Order: sequence, then structure tokens, then C-alpha cells
Amino acid sequence: MPLLGLESFTLKNRSRLFQMICGLLLAVSTLTLSSCSHPIYYYTQYNFAGRVVPPSGLLQRVMVGTSIDGGVGTLNIIDGLRDIRSNVQNTIHSFQIAGYATGFPNLILDFPEQLRGYVWSSTTGGLSAIDYSKENVGASSNLPANAAIAISETFNHYYAATENAGQWIVIDNTTQSPSSYALNIANVFQTVVNQGDTVALAMVRNSSTIYRLVKLNPNQANPPGAVDCQPYNLPLYCAIPVVGTFDHPIGAYFSADGTTVYILNAGPEYGGTTASVTFLQQGPLNVNSIPTASPDTSAFIANVPVPGGVTAAISDGTTLYVSGQQRQSDGLFAGRLSTINLATLAVTGSYSISDGNHSKMLFADDNTLWIGSQACAVGERQHQASLGVTTQAANYNCLTRFDLGAKTASIVPAITPGGATTVPYPNQNADPYYYGDLTGICWVQNYHKVYTAYGGQVHAFNTPDGSEINNFFITVQGTALDVAYMDALTNSAD
Repeated sequence: MPLLGLESFTLKNRSRLFQMICGLLLAVSTLTLSSCSHPIYYYTQYNFAGRVVPPSGLLQRVMVGTSIDGGVGTLNIIDGLRDIRSNVQNTIHSFQIAGYATGFPNLILDFPEQLRGYVWSSTTGGLSAIDYSKENVGASSNLPANAAIAISETFNHYYAATENAGQWIVIDNTTQSPSSYALNIANVFQTVVNQGDTVALAMVRNSSTIYRLVKLNPNQANPPGAVDCQPYNLPLYCAIPVVGTFDHPIGAYFSADGTTVYILNAGPEYGGTTASVTFLQQGPLNVNSIPTASPDTSAFIANVPVPGGVTAAISDGTTLYVSGQQRQSDGLFAGRLSTINLATLAVTGSYSISDGNHSKMLFADDNTLWIGSQACAVGERQHQASLGVTTQAANYNCLTRFDLGAKTASIVPAITPGGATTVPYPNQNADPYYYGDLTGICWVQNYHKVYTAYGGQVHAFNTPDGSEINNFFITVQGTALDVAYMDALTNSAD
């Protein structure tokens, strides 16, 4: 009997051991099979500031707004660390933002600090909120097509300037049901807002007029000087002219300390006389600062003429860098980068950069500044190329790398028009010397590279020397319109 009991005990344990081994083998087999398709097993489970690992498993994501035939729009996700559009094993060939179906996503407003972004389609008027953690589309809004839009880091309001309708639209998200207010301003074409959503401005086409937004108290009458207040019967928002002498302003840049607004006066580039930067105090322009007399309280500090032109700006806190174009003796425009000392308000330098309408400026690794523009092939550089010049002076591409230490500028990619040095990775049109418009740029922070939407395709460049990364594995189907670094440490990476 004892022997029989021992044998029975042994047989039971053998059976259990066999079941355990089978279960272990099954688990290992399942894990092995699932790992072939699951994208995250080779990534760390912890990201910057405790951010969760997203569904794609990618932790250095570059989002690309792409359009196919101008209709269907997609938001592709590229691995900005490895410069591939698939997972490492190539079992997942591409990643996308789930639920996005709006056409022509030509503007990405990137807020990685808040783990979200907004994608704007100028052709449809669709504004889609993107959840970076879930990689899907959140709430969507409809704004007029072909508008200029602005959103602050608070997300309390959306602003749109609709030139065709002549309306400056304010969407108030602070109410339970977001309300829309349309202020009537003829030819309004641009709007800007500061990070804290306390100053919102609008500019008028072919004009030197700027308006600021004012929010009234309940049951308050229209303030002096208001050009329009809405709603008409119980006004809440008003447009007030900003006091100052401007010259065809097309935008503004706000200081990081919240004290100053730099108004970008395009001057000759937009049909005016003198390009300059007008310095204004932010305080008097606050949305809650209600005028008591007309004209409004002046916020003027100084005006700094900039011969090189002003259409875009960026600051490191001590220097304001402005890009634009200067008219040449032959009537054509040439791109210039100018530096303004913020302590003395003096222009301290001027450098030749790419031609075209400058709209993108971005600091990046290795003490570099990157400047992008559009319509570069109609300026002075292309004219020099047509005359047979085959040097860098005739390189009419739309991206400039500026070395902040050496204070030298180089056009990227480095080519010699009509010569042997051509673009390294031609776009679909196979032009050997010209990529096309630079419509998007982002900085993959601490990885020494920038990504661009350049001539309708994705191109990435090394920040140390401006050389291009082979883009074979990061190209997208369709036309690349804009790019954004979703996992940036700060919102300044776009």
C-alpha cells in the first residue's frame, strides 16, 4: 500500500509537471508568434516625462500630413530614431493616425508638451485634434476653408481669419457648448495668438492695420473705437484697432517671457515701403484690457527697420532672428537673414539665405538655425542660375542651414545648378537641381536631425553638416504637406 501510494503520488506529480511544461512551451510559442507582429517589444516601456508607450510602440515619432491627389488625406507616423516607416522586423509596413479621413492635411499645430496636436485642412476647413498617446483622432471642428488659423497652448479658443468672407472668427471652447463669433473685418487674412491666449491679433491684406481682440464683461456696451462687436445684441467679443505705424504686417512673434510682441512688417515684399519689426508691449493688448477712449492705449516700444526683409521670426531670448527678402537692383528679391540685438534693438548682422516666401524658422541641435521658404525658383538665385552661374550663389533650393556660432549660411541640399553636384534624392519630378517648396520642418531633438516636407516628399537632414539622410525608407505615398515631431521635449521643436 505505501508503495502504491508513492507510485500514485509520483504519477500525479509527473502529470502536473508535464502540464506545466506544456503550458510553458505554449506561452513561449504564443509570445514568440505575437512578437513577430507586435511593434513594441524591442522598445523601453518608459518615455520622457512618464509618457506611455503609444500603440505603434515608436518613441521618436514624426507625423507626416499627406494628401493623395489632393483629396484623400492621411497622417503617417515615421520612426524618427531609425529613419524608417515600418517596424524593425518589417512585419508592420506603415503606421498611421487612426480615424483621420480629412483631405489635404497641410498644417500641423504641434503641442507635444500637452500630448496632442491639431491638423488643419485648408481645402475642407476641417480641424482635427490628435491624441498623441492613443494615436487617434479626437474631437473635430469645422472652420471656413482657405482661412489662416491660430491656437494657443491653453486650447481655450480657436481663431480663424477668412479673407474671402471678411471675418475674424473666434471659437470659444470655455463654454459647455463651444460658441462661434464672427467679427466683420474686410480683407482680414492673418491671425496670431500668444501661448497664454491673452493676446490675439488680426492683420488685413494690403493694409497697415492691425486689430486686437477684446472680451467684454456681461451687459457691457461696445467700447470706443470698436470696428465690430459680436453678438450684435449682447456683445461679447470686439475688434479694436492697434495704435501704431505699421507697414503691411503679416504676422507676429511673441517673446517667451510674455512681455513683448514683435510685429512682422513685410514692407516691399508685400507691396509696402519699409520692412521692419515693431516692438509692442503685451499688457495693453490683453484681451481683458477694455478701451475707455479712442484711439486705444498705445503699446508701442520701438520700430526697427530691417533692410533684408521680414516675414518670419524666432528668438533665443537675446537675439531676434528674422528672415525675409530684399529687393535687388534688377527688381528681383533675394533672401536675407537679419539679427536684432534685443538689448540694444539694433540690427547686428545680415546674411544671404534661400529666396522665396519665408515662413519656417526652427532651432535645432549643433547650434543651428533652419529656415524654410516657398516659391524659391523665381528669385535672384534662380536668375543667376539662368545666366549660367554654377556656384552655391545660384543654388535656389528652399532650405537654409545657419550655423549660429560661425554665423555662416548654406543652402540645403548643396547643389551647383547645371553642374555635376545634384540633389541626392530627387522627388518624383526627377528635377536634379531643385526640390521645390519647403512646407514643413521639425527638429528631432537630441538626435541631430531635422525632418522636412520638401517639394512634396519627406527629406531628413543631419544637423552637424546639413548632409541628407537617405530617404528611401521614409518616403510616403502621395504628397507630403507638413511634418511634426510628436515626442519632442518642448513645443518649440516645430
